[in-house]
Amino acid sequence: MIYLTQNQGRIIGPISKLLGFIMHGIYELLSAVGIENLGITIILFTLIVNLLMLPLTIRQQRFSKLQVKMNPELTAIRKKYEGRRDNASMYAQQEEMKQVYAKYGVSQMGSCLPLLVQLPILWALYRVIYAIPAYVTKVKRVFFPLAVGLLGVTGSAEFMEGLGGAAQYAAQFHNEAFTEEQANEYAQNTYIDVLNRASTADWDRIEANYPEVDNGAEHVVTAEVRAKVESMNNFLGMNIGDSPSQTIKSNWAESNYLKVLFAILVPLLAAATQWLNTKLMPQMASAGGDPNDPQARMANQMRTMNYFMPLMSAFICFSLPVGVGLYWIAGAVIRIVQQIFINRWIDRMDIEAMIEENQEKYKKKLEKKGERTQNMSQYAAMNTRSLASYVNFSGSSMSQEEKDAALEKARGYYDSGKARKDSLLAAANMVRAYEEKNNK
Repeated sequence: MIYLTQNQGRIIGPISKLLGFIMHGIYELLSAVGIENLGITIILFTLIVNLLMLPLTIRQQRFSKLQVKMNPELTAIRKKYEGRRDNASMYAQQEEMKQVYAKYGVSQMGSCLPLLVQLPILWALYRVIYAIPAYVTKVKRVFFPLAVGLLGVTGSAEFMEGLGGAAQYAAQFHNEAFTEEQANEYAQNTYIDVLNRASTADWDRIEANYPEVDNGAEHVVTAEVRAKVESMNNFLGMNIGDSPSQTIKSNWAESNYLKVLFAILVPLLAAATQWLNTKLMPQMASAGGDPNDPQARMANQMRTMNYFMPLMSAFICFSLPVGVGLYWIAGAVIRIVQQIFINRWIDRMDIEAMIEENQEKYKKKLEKKGERTQNMSQYAAMNTRSLASYVNFSGSSMSQEEKDAALEKARGYYDSGKARKDSLLAAANMVRAYEEKNNK
């Protein structure tokens, strides 16, 4: 079967399918006990995904703790090379900073790597939440009979294209790049996508224009499909397919102020929980607040973002489906609980003992590196003699000029590519190149 509504990206696509499999499993388990609710499914889905990403979170925050200890040494190195922009100084600064990171047993990418890993996961999460029918079979089956019935009605494509939730699917109504069989399923999935994104106002229009349809296998009553969809989407009396602004507008007119209050709380809670989550996270050391220090500037920028992003979340959340806001709130609350336990665990860790252990490992690494260098030098001396024997000038009758010429001839033979790569000549020349590079 061609799942055209699933993400087909090389990176996001496989991750979305894996996360979709998890959401499908959660919904199936809830359905088995008589609960078919997407709001609860999203909360449980968010909990499981955050637990799976917990090792990355712990690694990132261990790095933050060690960074506080490293910061004075890194700051001293930056000040040592302050104002020096020549290549030699920049290279020396980078090497000294690399040694500090190695001494503490962390990578220079220690804080970035977990974020880079989490980024495609977060994109995939949004893809799954926005297109749940593409990944959860039972949800797709609710929409499927109506989608097939509407597809057989003349003029339905133009009508569906005009619905509020259809803007991002407009081009799909006119795609001609598929075979007849593919195009039929492509159109079905597009209709399901639009129905999944339909607001209460959109469903009013659908029911008014197409109260009943026939899909060839059964007679479908639009009101019955709508009732099933609203039952799945109902969470605390709100339709998670509607945005808070739509919920406020429709319920204010009906004087349903409790739902209005819930709709206002969604973006406010999304902002508040995100802000609290950032406050609990370890903050980047600011290098004494020196405005000329790059790390201090980065720390100040991070603090500004920690205040700005929650406000942006509240603003954006008003226009997004309540389900997205619910995901944000659930994710932030779960991370807050995680952060409390992580902070307690890290506070009990003996950071000094960890640093000493990392420094011992670093010393052993340097010792091994020194041994390899010494062995390489011995191998170089041995193979230089082997190179001489290869050209056969061990006799005393050859002058030094003749010996040099013979050696040059052997090297020329190697450089021509005719010498076997596993031959003694090849090994000797490899060592010669190594020695020349180090002598430079």
